[in-house]
Amino acid sequence: KAEDFVEWIPNNIKSSVIDVAPVDANISATFITNTTALKAMFQRLASQFSALYKRKAFLHWYKGEGMDEMEFQEADKNVVDLITEYQDKQDATVGGDEDEDMDE
Repeated sequence: KAEDFVEWIPNNIKSSVIDVAPVDANISATFITNTTALKAMFQRLASQFSALYKRKAFLHWYKGEGMDEMEFQEADKNVVDLITEYQDKQDATVGGDEDEDMDE
């Protein structure tokens, strides 16, 4: 249930326990995380997309369904922005670390 999720935890983990097991198993588990390690996955996605888009591969299928070529450029820009955000978070230091350095 959605109301079982904790709104905020200091280490950024949301969790929920569901008492109903799947029909074909006694137990099940799912773990979803958001970490800067996902940056590498988005970088691979962006490089593969760029390679396909540069060759205009499969573009005719999407244009035939009504998509505009500008939407692909916007999607590519959005993924690059997302990668940049993950890089910024990875490079960020915790505020407490700066205070410890000044004491030394």
